[in-house]
Amino acid sequence: MSFCFNFDLQTESANGFQTEPKDGKEDAVSQHRVEKKQAVFVKEAKEHPLPSDPQLLLTDVVCETVTIGALPPLHFLNETVFEKTVSEREDEEKILTRSAEQRSDLISGVYEGGLKVWECTYDLLEVMERDGETFGGKTVLDLGCGAGLLGILSLKRGAKRVDFQDYNSTVIEQLTMPNVILNCHDDDDDDDEDSEDESGAKGRGSPSKTEPETKRKALDPSQHPLLSKCHFFSGDWETFLPLVLEKDPSPQYNIIFTSETIYNTDYYPALHMILQKLLASEGVIYLATKSHYFGVGGGLHLFKVFVEEKGVFSVDHLWDGEEGLQRHVVVLRFKK
Repeated sequence: MSFCFNFDLQTESANGFQTEPKDGKEDAVSQHRVEKKQAVFVKEAKEHPLPSDPQLLLTDVVCETVTIGALPPLHFLNETVFEKTVSEREDEEKILTRSAEQRSDLISGVYEGGLKVWECTYDLLEVMERDGETFGGKTVLDLGCGAGLLGILSLKRGAKRVDFQDYNSTVIEQLTMPNVILNCHDDDDDDDEDSEDESGAKGRGSPSKTEPETKRKALDPSQHPLLSKCHFFSGDWETFLPLVLEKDPSPQYNIIFTSETIYNTDYYPALHMILQKLLASEGVIYLATKSHYFGVGGGLHLFKVFVEEKGVFSVDHLWDGEEGLQRHVVVLRFKK
């Protein structure tokens, strides 16, 4: 699938944010447009329980693996195969067919790109490998998770709890959940390989990658040590925040990952509020992004301007790519 953006852009001021009339008042037409946009595009957040038989999510899947340095291998559904089997998947939102028909990876308010593993995710994984971030006993949020590779890394490295959030419920149910389950199987396989059978030989518990995935043993989501640590959410950020805050106790995340989520300046207020309300006092936010998202309007400079105006977080660069369209990994912390 070729990649393009499909956004209806608002009028922007010099700093990239939506302009308002000089007298501070909106005419009736403008107000109606704002209300109509909100009514159409706000997707109510909800939590997704794992199915009673998670194994069914892996029927006939084809996966691939990314291995970066000393990081554990991370498995995820093959994107090309996923696209070719669109008609066979449950998708109440119809984002699979609509993105294929429009040949677009972003349809504002409808589909926010979660079916693709974007470049900056790999950048952030490489920074994690380089800097040796530890996850043991920590609570992690993978915000705008898509395939969920960052959250899965946290899970495999000993996080106490990992929450996955994406705008689209189809992404959560058809991509994120299967990927998590694939990697839970991998964790079981590692245990099997380290155990000896009666003859003293090392056991290899997993089938080869070419065998049907349905041969894998069933997972009980309530009992599996990794699956029991996971929670899955979909929906608009504005409704995701109150949903999480209703939890007793509401989570305070030691680490928040977010990759390629600042492409649209309209989303900055809701994103900043989530980061401010859900980050633990000594927590860190890892943000991976491109310098600029052409055709959409967002990017690192505009987001830094927004953050600086709020005065809540400091922003420090961890990595800056120099080739092609520049990419960056930055870390946000509460100002002292």
